[in-house]
Amino acid sequence: MRQILLLAAAAFAAPASAQPAPTAPDYSKPASWLCLPGRADTCAKPLPTTALNPNGYGSTGLSVVAKDPPVDCFYVYPTVSRDQGMNSDLNASEELGAVQTQFSRFAGVCRTYAPIYRQMTLGAVAAAAAGADVTAAGILAYSDVVSAWRNYLATRNNGRPFVLIGHSQGSLMLQTLISKEIETNPAVAARMKLAIIPGFNVLVPQGKLVGGTFKKTPLCSRVGQTGCVMSWVSFREKNVPPVGALFGIADKPGMTVGCVNPARPGSTDWAPLDSYWFSRSTLPVPGGPITWSSEGAPPSPYLRTEGLVSARCVNDGQRGYLSIRTNHKPGEKWTDRIGGEVGLMNMFMPGWGMHLSDIQEAQGDLIRTVEAISPR
Repeated sequence: MRQILLLAAAAFAAPASAQPAPTAPDYSKPASWLCLPGRADTCAKPLPTTALNPNGYGSTGLSVVAKDPPVDCFYVYPTVSRDQGMNSDLNASEELGAVQTQFSRFAGVCRTYAPIYRQMTLGAVAAAAAGADVTAAGILAYSDVVSAWRNYLATRNNGRPFVLIGHSQGSLMLQTLISKEIETNPAVAARMKLAIIPGFNVLVPQGKLVGGTFKKTPLCSRVGQTGCVMSWVSFREKNVPPVGALFGIADKPGMTVGCVNPARPGSTDWAPLDSYWFSRSTLPVPGGPITWSSEGAPPSPYLRTEGLVSARCVNDGQRGYLSIRTNHKPGEKWTDRIGGEVGLMNMFMPGWGMHLSDIQEAQGDLIRTVEAISPR
């Protein structure tokens, strides 16, 4: 594991070199947001999506953009920037792809807010994994997120209920936001319907739902619960988090990594997932490129599979993770493989698990959850 992290740092060494930080964004200006309600942006564009089932490809349609949903969704995207320096600039490129794949589909159930922020770059994250101190870069990234949040509350929220959504670095930012800005403000906390923050460890005492990362906000433990956190880190069924893993193992004795099954909060049994996959991804996958169906190439950029993948939460001492398996049977026309691992230099990082698929593998379940808890 250590050798792989050092290779990652070497691969991103040039982008992580010292660079002046770009000017702070002004969140009173629409240009500082990738998604805002009522605007023709990436969250307002319906996504062409094809159903994929055991019999092959089904119908193709467009995702829904709701006209007046009753709840807001505030999203912070994961680590995607390849910009030079430790913090990204404010020219969105990779960021727009993350927003489209992870967040824009939620426009069917909520008003969408996605600030652009000076996130820690891929180079900064790789350098941190190899032992470099990136505290200043993390503080700068969070300063943007909290500034966007305060602008949203003061000028855009108007007392509406909200859901927080993030992934990876975005989930880390939202962890800090919940601890510092929401748990300390009961009036705001009362409006938080849910926080969906997979892809970064949320620590809880073993056997408990709260008391580690968060002092007041528990992990969700039942379907329909509000005011709680849904968090998980994904690993294949036969690849438990190894010793030294970045995700899935608590770094403190007596603690574990919280896991909420996105299909059935509170359950530790296997549950089928409702997934949305970006079929044209060029990211490496163990075993080579995916053949999504024996019928040929996908007819649209996005595929929906219901039940191709199942998941269950596992907590074993300091280990805590969402175990993932596929359900392809001989003779079926849909794929027997999905991606999610982080690949670099012809290797995959076992300690990251299926990090890249944390949202996609259960996006349909998450959208339904937000819709179900929304006020009528």
